[in-house]
Amino acid sequence: MPGFEVFGDEERKEVQDVLKTGVLFRYGFDGARNDHWKARTFEAELSRYLPVAHCHLCSSGTAAVSLALAACGIGAGDEVIVPPFTFIATVEGVLMAGAIPVFADIDRTLCLSPDGIAEHVTPRTRAVMPVHMCGSMARIDELAAVCREHRLTLIEDACQALGATLHGKAVGTFGRMGCFSFDPVKTITCGEGGAVVTDDPELYRIADSVADHGHDHLGNDRGLEGHPILGTNYRISELNAAVGLAQLRKLDRILEVQRRNKDSIRGGLSHLSGVEFREIPDPTGDSATFLSFFLPDRDCARKAITDLTAAGVDGCFYWYDNNWHYLKQWHHLKDMRTAAELPVARYDHFPDYGAVTLPESDGIMERTISMQIKLSWTETEVSERIDRMARVLKQF
Repeated sequence: MPGFEVFGDEERKEVQDVLKTGVLFRYGFDGARNDHWKARTFEAELSRYLPVAHCHLCSSGTAAVSLALAACGIGAGDEVIVPPFTFIATVEGVLMAGAIPVFADIDRTLCLSPDGIAEHVTPRTRAVMPVHMCGSMARIDELAAVCREHRLTLIEDACQALGATLHGKAVGTFGRMGCFSFDPVKTITCGEGGAVVTDDPELYRIADSVADHGHDHLGNDRGLEGHPILGTNYRISELNAAVGLAQLRKLDRILEVQRRNKDSIRGGLSHLSGVEFREIPDPTGDSATFLSFFLPDRDCARKAITDLTAAGVDGCFYWYDNNWHYLKQWHHLKDMRTAAELPVARYDHFPDYGAVTLPESDGIMERTISMQIKLSWTETEVSERIDRMARVLKQF
């Protein structure tokens, strides 16, 4: 990880196909495009890979979250249960839909815990959106059971976990809809891009329409298409889709390298008594983009992240103090600092995010360090990394 480490002739070939035709738009211009449909082909190949019945490629993972919420009918005043450890886009998507994010605890998977969902369910709760963080899966089968019990919609944010599976079933395919991201630092990249997937043809139809100003995409004349609903512009360009298509065809090889490198490093650190590894419900299904581990306490973790950097071990993250991935540092959310007032701010039941306390999640995150797994490491570099990490972490 990320996919840009393996850019090559395959990506250049797909992009050149588009540039030679001059058709950068994903719809129409049938005669000029010389039968090159990069977005459409990407959708078909990702659908087969997962497998899932329907896929819509869009402009970002954030767009995918927004499309999934819209297609599932989540909107004004609805409550959506989310984890406090995620990229902020998950929360932004809920807010921009006019819905209210409700934070519930994570567990040692670093993902939303099924055990605490029920206490956050109110008459306004409509959906649960777990996030498969850092390449590994939530206890998604248990979360699905909780959603069935409470008649809630399960929408998976799998933006960081393409290729991960639980007992052979792809993450992103357990709920009504799943969301993926292909931004510059994801397992595969379009530069900017995302996708929403579902087995429900009606949800797909709505998402496909919302992403393109409500077009129904029926017939072969864009000017004559109907507009059954209002929508927006979450379209991806053919250039971005072309890059992603080449990357998707490399995904199995990417996963193989990531898993090998991660297994080597984990094995090389397993003798350290002060290091505990993240809980992974199905280790064989881990996409292996990160190695995450726990140290004894907050002070140890903060010292370790400083010492690892000094030792030349790059790519390590201490999420507890991170500006973008943990609720603790989301002061712009806590203060609701927005460019213009959002409709949700006027709801009588809108929460004070500055007053949200999740001590169980804090207790996990303050001990957690994650290290990005690179594709480009040689065996020698992996061995050297293990030695440097062991010298730092043995003190704990």
